[in-house]
Amino acid sequence: MSVIAGVIQFDRPLRSADGTADFMEAVQYFPGNSFETWEDASALLGCRAQWITPESVNERLPFRDEQSGLVITADAIIDNRGQLFEQLEIGRDRRSGITDSELILLAYRKWGPETPRYLIGDFAFVIWDASRKLLYGARDQLASRTLYYHHSSNQFSFCSVIHPLFSLAGIDKRLCEERFAEFLAIPTLLDAVDVHTTYYADVLQLPPAHTFTLQEGKLTVAKYGSLMPEKSLTLGSDDEYVEAFQEIFQESVRSRLRTFKQVGVTLSGGLDSGSVSGFAARMLAKEGKSLQAYSYIPERDFKDWTPRSMFADESPYIQSIVDYVGNIKANLLDFPGISPFTEIDEWIDSLEGPYKNFENAFWVKGIHEEAARQGVGVLLTGARGNYSISWGSAIGYYSLMLKKLQWLQLYREISMYGRQLGTGRKRIVRAIRQQVFPEKAASFQPGVPSIIQADFARSSGVLEKLSQYDVGLRESTYQMLREREDYFRNQAVLSMQGTISAKSSYRLGIWERDATSDIRLIKFCLSIPVEQYVKNGFGRSLIRRATKNILPDKVRLNQRTRGVQGMDWVHRIIPRWPSIEEELRTLCRDEQASRYLNLMQVKESMSMVGSAIKPEQADDPHLKLLMRSLIAYRFLKRLQ
Repeated sequence: MSVIAGVIQFDRPLRSADGTADFMEAVQYFPGNSFETWEDASALLGCRAQWITPESVNERLPFRDEQSGLVITADAIIDNRGQLFEQLEIGRDRRSGITDSELILLAYRKWGPETPRYLIGDFAFVIWDASRKLLYGARDQLASRTLYYHHSSNQFSFCSVIHPLFSLAGIDKRLCEERFAEFLAIPTLLDAVDVHTTYYADVLQLPPAHTFTLQEGKLTVAKYGSLMPEKSLTLGSDDEYVEAFQEIFQESVRSRLRTFKQVGVTLSGGLDSGSVSGFAARMLAKEGKSLQAYSYIPERDFKDWTPRSMFADESPYIQSIVDYVGNIKANLLDFPGISPFTEIDEWIDSLEGPYKNFENAFWVKGIHEEAARQGVGVLLTGARGNYSISWGSAIGYYSLMLKKLQWLQLYREISMYGRQLGTGRKRIVRAIRQQVFPEKAASFQPGVPSIIQADFARSSGVLEKLSQYDVGLRESTYQMLREREDYFRNQAVLSMQGTISAKSSYRLGIWERDATSDIRLIKFCLSIPVEQYVKNGFGRSLIRRATKNILPDKVRLNQRTRGVQGMDWVHRIIPRWPSIEEELRTLCRDEQASRYLNLMQVKESMSMVGSAIKPEQADDPHLKLLMRSLIAYRFLKRLQ
């Protein structure tokens, strides 16, 4: 893992007045094991290296290949090393010592601009070909790493993070109003639909699954690859699907254990992180290592107000996983005194912009910090499991069966599903019918009221732009078979999620790795029949069958309740609510805020919420609006 940076000057040699020294000094701010630069007359490349894998120890980046003259700086962990060794005809005696950046460079020498199509893993890298005056860069398909750039008539600069770029001459910290308008206008957790912009007008980002080529001052940005499978996969039996899944999922987990440091996992009481933990703990035991598990639990004085079908405290399910799997050291963390309000400024600084998922942000940050303190190098997650390994809504599948008039099979499935849930068929049929034939009720209203000022919305044209996207501004119909494909095609969602993970890793020196979103695994899960995901009265059937003897049945077969992390967020901010109200009143008097934020709505929401908030208001859209408005306001102030 590394923070990479560089500057290319087109029309003259680089000079100190360009701000390159300050630029590289800003890159050194991040924690790391080494810092190196490489330069010639027109190019300067740098890297603040954080050693994670055994091969990365003492790695020199930027690295220049003497034979070709190519120079690479890279932020990468490559997972298909064995496959690349064979494709590149690298002898067995050389393989153990080759770093991932050298492997990328060898791949580039063979495949040129097609290189990212052959790479599996998390990466952002840039290669300088001095002989051709050509700069080439790429970002992985799942947006696991970040890469930002500025392009002017005579200079191109890039960096893993944004703020060091402001050290260079000609790059100003100006608000990108187009991006900010999207943040304010979208009522869901998505921050923006434009995958090229950032919150700063002078800085762009390379989208996931994209490359750039710069030659003679001309920049070309192009998309590569797809997460969609080339063809469907048909096997002979249910057991064969389970065996094939286990093989590819275990490879996904195994490839993410490659570190000389401790291995950690963010563990909830559910199937996704539980499955990752179950397989990882067994593999680590063979290496004489244990798995460090980090779990968020509510504060001790929190009284769970959620319905019986939910549970805010997942510790009983977490403990059952720890006890059943073995070789897991549990860290149950409640972060006393910490709340979404106390962490706003640090999150804005870390993400280099505003954010919406404040309900969970504070404990995600806390887990990362605790893992870093305990010497963890790789922090495993199951973040995207809902769309890969554990996809499969039972009600969604039964709706498809109803549309296909598969009456006998549907009756059988509903009967078994009802027994699993302890509920009658009528209730299940009602849920199916509602999904197939949604009743017309009141006019559609977004989940959270809009916080964008009306004149700003009109002048930016943001509502017309967003009308082309399904971002919660209009009613949409759930379509089960399109759900996963839409998710994995949505570069804006992938980029937002990947950016949060990458920015945290740069700040703390740990690498969050999602074992449920390996490209090979995603393509497998998308290629097999939908029937494998709902079977014998169980939704999410494939992962349940694949983790038999891996997870306890209390977790593996649980369909009656689900964990809802972060539901104590209001409980946590109650002691600070007077301070929050005062800052909101200040916001409503701020001239800059009035240009962008709907202050009438902020005042109305303050009135709706009241001065005595309760923990049960965790889902209150007006309270969420106030928190989002406060975060947007803090971001504007930090721009000044």
